[in-house]
Amino acid sequence: HARDELQGVPLSGIVVVSDGGDNTDEAIGDALLPLRAASVPVFTVGVGDEEMEADVQASRVDVPETALTGTSMVVNVMVDSRGYAGRTVPIVVEDMGRIVTTEMVELPADGQPLVAPVAITLETPGARELAFRIPGQSGERVLENNVLHSVVQVRDRTEKILYFEGEPRHEVAFMLRAVRADENLQVVLLQRTAENKFFRRNLDDPLELVEGFPTTREDLYRYRALVLGSIEASFFTHDQLDMMADFVSERGGTLLMLGGRRALAEGGYKGTPLEDVLPVVLDEPTGSTPTERLAFVKVSPTPGGANHPITRIESTVEESAARWDSLPPVSTTNLITELKPGATELLQGVVVESPGAAPGAVGAAEDAAGLESTGDAGDRVVMAFQRYGRGRSMVLAVQDTWLWQMDSTVPLEDLSHENFWRQLMRWLVAETPDPVEAAPAQVTVEAGEPVTLEATVLDAGFVEVNGAAVNARVTLPTGETRNVPMEWSVSEDGRYTADFTPDMDGIFEVSVDAGRDTVTFGNAETSVRVAPGTEEFRDPRQRVSLMERIAEETGGRYYTPETAANLPEDLQFTGGGVTVTEERDLWDMPILFLLLAGLMGGEWVYRRKRGLA
Repeated sequence: HARDELQGVPLSGIVVVSDGGDNTDEAIGDALLPLRAASVPVFTVGVGDEEMEADVQASRVDVPETALTGTSMVVNVMVDSRGYAGRTVPIVVEDMGRIVTTEMVELPADGQPLVAPVAITLETPGARELAFRIPGQSGERVLENNVLHSVVQVRDRTEKILYFEGEPRHEVAFMLRAVRADENLQVVLLQRTAENKFFRRNLDDPLELVEGFPTTREDLYRYRALVLGSIEASFFTHDQLDMMADFVSERGGTLLMLGGRRALAEGGYKGTPLEDVLPVVLDEPTGSTPTERLAFVKVSPTPGGANHPITRIESTVEESAARWDSLPPVSTTNLITELKPGATELLQGVVVESPGAAPGAVGAAEDAAGLESTGDAGDRVVMAFQRYGRGRSMVLAVQDTWLWQMDSTVPLEDLSHENFWRQLMRWLVAETPDPVEAAPAQVTVEAGEPVTLEATVLDAGFVEVNGAAVNARVTLPTGETRNVPMEWSVSEDGRYTADFTPDMDGIFEVSVDAGRDTVTFGNAETSVRVAPGTEEFRDPRQRVSLMERIAEETGGRYYTPETAANLPEDLQFTGGGVTVTEERDLWDMPILFLLLAGLMGGEWVYRRKRGLA
């Protein structure tokens, strides 16, 4: 900023008094290049401690941009601390100033970051400002870095999921019953009952899916997630298989494939477009019968899945682990043991004795595959997911989770099955984009700082739309609204931008509508938080190495507060551009005296000739 404001002025040097904290996106090397080119040295005076003796900082929080009302989220809060190893502190979560939960954590040794999973549930729709706060501790000098703010768009709407099942089985009825009471989920069922005969349920329109599984992208892309049950790959045309792969990679939807005798490798999906989409490695089919492949697995969360919002079926991690341990084994006919690179395993299964088997026996699939009867050899991938293109894919490789509700060992009041499926279905639609999406370039700004709104507009087939009429309606914290037209960015298809400048603190809610002629493409909602910046308080210590680098690369010198008294003297010998001011009396400058005398004499001659003297 100093360089820009003093552009064109000869400088002997620039003096910077700072702790070296850099809260801009510009690389420091790029900022120094013009100064080096102009031979302007920078003299840096470092202030602050190189290391804070006692400090607690909320460094980062991973909060989704949107959520359905009533969704249970597990938010990871990263905490850095020094001087408080072993101390137990609370992480207090506030929703618009109201405390919604408190998580107690033990601070680690100095220099070791702590990632604390915090479970929260948001019930009120709209733009919700969340604060993750750690109370100040004794001896802390900087308290501004103890809190992080985030804004979540909580949506109260119904999300449609298409569930295609290839045969009648108990899993269908119990899964639908588990999510029936959730008003934010609509699971549309298409179940094959015989050759070219289907049972349809939970439809919006009597003609929906009347011809069976969708054959066009527009029909499939109206759903936000797709669940495939025990249905063989040969049922679909190659175009439909390609379309389902594009549903994930291009539309951004989520695909869930359930276990079953006609699913995964046993369903012939190896070598199809969906093989690349799935998060697990499909082996060659063994040719064995479903009865021969049948195995019973005891399911438990993996270390990476213990705190996942799907598998956390109780209020705490410990209670959830105990609940999983109490659930009965379930069966599988799909031998899945290997993940793809980048996939995340949430649930694992250890093969246990099947009913009537001798102690220590494993399933027939292990015998057919030549596996030994060891715990590791019997481990199965039960549930895993990965990102694929714009969307996500998941595999749940068991076929009778309904046993978690109906087995004789499960208490009548146990809601593990219902919680699991409700949280799973909500996770499937959590990140699926709409045809119209909007977001600010910066989610938090200060009052008076310009904000750039960005929107993406797609049609029903999720193809970019140019030349649409796009308008952003901005609602101020006072309730007043402003309309901000958005212009198409010619450099990028389907992208629209607009600028506005908030003039007060608070949450600015933005609603974006897009259409063309009589066609409406959709609506998107986002928000901007306006508040004083706190970036300068992050990691409050002096970056000596950065201050020394700035001085060294520009020909200046680094000072501490103790040596800063030498700075004025050093500035006199910089050799940089200097402006010297010299004052003289007018009569000491002959040329100006003669010019003035000539002008006065010329005037007298002129007046004499005109008779004016």
